[in-house]
Amino acid sequence: MRILITGGTGFIGQALCPLLAGQGHQLVLLSRQQKPRLPRGVTDHVQKLDALERDSVQAVINLAGAGIADQRWTPERKQELVDSRVNTTRQLVDWMKEQSLPPKVLISASAVGYYGEQGDAEITEATPPIPGFTHDLCRAWEQEALQAEAAGIRVCLVRTGVVLDQGGGSLGRMLLPFRLGLGGRLGNGQHWFPWIHRQDIAAIYAWLLKQDEARGAYNASAPQPVTNEAFTRALGKALHRPTLFPMPEKMLRLLFGELAELLLVSDRMLPQRLLQEGYRFQYPELNQALRAILR
Repeated sequence: MRILITGGTGFIGQALCPLLAGQGHQLVLLSRQQKPRLPRGVTDHVQKLDALERDSVQAVINLAGAGIADQRWTPERKQELVDSRVNTTRQLVDWMKEQSLPPKVLISASAVGYYGEQGDAEITEATPPIPGFTHDLCRAWEQEALQAEAAGIRVCLVRTGVVLDQGGGSLGRMLLPFRLGLGGRLGNGQHWFPWIHRQDIAAIYAWLLKQDEARGAYNASAPQPVTNEAFTRALGKALHRPTLFPMPEKMLRLLFGELAELLLVSDRMLPQRLLQEGYRFQYPELNQALRAILR
């Protein structure tokens, strides 16, 4: 299968592209850069959609989007977060609709932020969302992707938790202070932390490609979510370091402004549909995942 991938140079794409290439797929990366650093398994890239030969792609994976936690949420940054997701997805879907033989499937990223603050409630794909910036962002992002259904394209939305692995993401930012013995819980530590190993999130995209009946939203997080306090203890244990330096909520809000909401939100997300439909997690349990990552 020839697959067009947007956002393929990012943290998830770097794991997904070699996996898909190893399964025999031909990958084309869409990147605005003239000479992007291509992930393993990618040999072809285009800067614009109209550079692609018509009807040459059978599937599209949409990972594009500016890093949600990379900068403080100024009004300008929030608009960039919206534009890099919503506008990019709209352009992608418009291009798909123009094809005489459109791609059969669009698998488009979304995020746990769709649900907003949910406290201790277990979150399935049917859980009503709580309004807020992250929900509004994810809803608009998903709605653009779903427009592809009008062209008969199967659409899957991957509501992703916090992706863990070496080399980037949230864990990459945490490792140095934790290794120095300066790690600790955030706030009171009782908010739920919906994590997933990077190998699992890559495998979920590859699995959804093959499931002809799969469509709609899927929660992509490990089946055993933990609180921030439990995650902090587990990471300290895996690194053989104490975790004695909590970060009070007031300090988080002072340092990060509105972005602190992302660090303190509680989402006890469960991958109900993935489990019901037969996906088997490689890393369902946190200690197992951390051992694999840090070995």
